[in-house]
Amino acid sequence: MNTSIFALKGHIIHTPTPKGFEIFENSYVVCKKDTVIGIFKDLPEQYQAIPVFDYSGKLIIPGMADIHQHAPQYGFRGLGMALDLDSNWNTWFMQYSLPEERHFNDLNYAELAYEKFTNDLLRSTTTRTCTFATIHRPATELLMQKLADKGFVAYVGKLNMDRNSIEGLQETTEESLRETRTWLENTCEKYEYVKPMITPRYIPSCTDACMEGLQALIHEFGVPTQSHLSEGLDEIEWVKQLKPEISFYGQAYDMYDMLGSVVQSVQAHCVFPTPEEFELMSRRKKLWVAHCPQSNMNANGVAAPIRRYLDAGIHVGLGTDIAGSNTLSMFRTISDTIVASKIYWNSMERKGDPFAEKTYLTVSEAFYLATKGGCSFWGKAGSFEEGSLFDAVVIDDAPLWDFNNRSLRQRIERVVFQGDERHTVAKFINGRKVYG
Repeated sequence: MNTSIFALKGHIIHTPTPKGFEIFENSYVVCKKDTVIGIFKDLPEQYQAIPVFDYSGKLIIPGMADIHQHAPQYGFRGLGMALDLDSNWNTWFMQYSLPEERHFNDLNYAELAYEKFTNDLLRSTTTRTCTFATIHRPATELLMQKLADKGFVAYVGKLNMDRNSIEGLQETTEESLRETRTWLENTCEKYEYVKPMITPRYIPSCTDACMEGLQALIHEFGVPTQSHLSEGLDEIEWVKQLKPEISFYGQAYDMYDMLGSVVQSVQAHCVFPTPEEFELMSRRKKLWVAHCPQSNMNANGVAAPIRRYLDAGIHVGLGTDIAGSNTLSMFRTISDTIVASKIYWNSMERKGDPFAEKTYLTVSEAFYLATKGGCSFWGKAGSFEEGSLFDAVVIDDAPLWDFNNRSLRQRIERVVFQGDERHTVAKFINGRKVYG
């Protein structure tokens, strides 16, 4: 079957804007090569002879972007969520994250772990991702290969860590920069859709010399960056101690061109911005905030000010932050985003007023962040608008039925709050069928 041009048939649902769902019952979405041609109730005459994947009765939604996850942490998801009350923000890393990542010096271990991770990711609604690997270049290149082989669009980061780690998981500055350069040379042009991303783990793990070296590589190779920003209060205090010359955390990235001033940058969490940090972020048009609602609540019991970011025109996408969360499900991340937004509104904005305006995120707004919001990191993607890159996921929500004739609007809401990888029937990325 020639599938350079084809159509999907079913109930088509997307969010071209955050304001609401656009729903097309029993319709067709046409793809040519890797691009959306349009949505049609009936196929136009010029498309009558093209192949049709018939998913009648099922929901067809855009692919989703998980713009912050830690692939090597997938194996211990669900652990460390109930640490002792006297533990601090760094305890989880020392007990779980860093010891697990140390295993990836062993390529046999990495092979098994990354095969499991990418297989499970394939069954999810995620089509595009920004993911952290480890400091180990060979294992990072292996992860990139597996993502490419399974058809994903991805940015992958080899971590940089030349201080404040555990034995066996810390590089010298020279080693970190040398291995990063080799990795960039090996992978920048190797895959069509899987690319490298400069990834200092966070400021406490990288010396000034390391950050200066990474800044030079950013300018030389032109690749985007990712890291963590203002995730925990004790983390923020630690950064102040390490870099007393800065006024706020974000400056420590901006001074090295890692806050969206030169290349695109993803900063995860951004829970506790100071007014100065918020103002700087609003001026950085190549910056994306990766909102990780479950992880934020697991780590600190807090919610990030996402409505404020959106109102300021800051790009926002969603991240599972596995294993800060316990799932790769973007449906769960969408529903957690809605809950976290209500928590933030009630605790930070409502101020006890029973008649306060409700400013928390709606279902369509959170769905938009998971699709077009995060996918915009790759350009025009995340919807079925004409000219968008064609990513689609087919959902069979029949197992969620009840005894009522639900509208398509109700069905997509139910999927958001109950759906998972078991309901994924098929997945298309850049116009290619990769699953189902």
